[in-house]
Amino acid sequence: MNQDNNILAEATKNLVGDIGFCLVSAKIMVLGENVDYMYREEPNSDTDSGWRFLSNTEDEEYLDNPENTDIYSVNAVAHNDKAIIPYLKLPVGSELARVEGTNEFEILD
Repeated sequence: MNQDNNILAEATKNLVGDIGFCLVSAKIMVLGENVDYMYREEPNSDTDSGWRFLSNTEDEEYLDNPENTDIYSVNAVAHNDKAIIPYLKLPVGSELARVEGTNEFEILD
């Protein structure tokens, strides 16, 4: 279910272009935590960007509950955490972790 309708109207400015949708943790979009881990996998559809965003505080039990993740536009996630924007053009297979205490990410091998 796409939850972009929960985003405030003033927060709908297009920050990232039309790159599609992503899977994101409720800890980011509902609780307001930062994206601390992001990866891009092969998209599931034409509108899927392949990006997956986590706060890195989720455990397996949390992620196993489908109510704890949802589909949002990548633009909506960028409004919550602008630090992701410079990395969004990285290819499928990219995996990044936030450098603690910064707005920068490091590419993981």
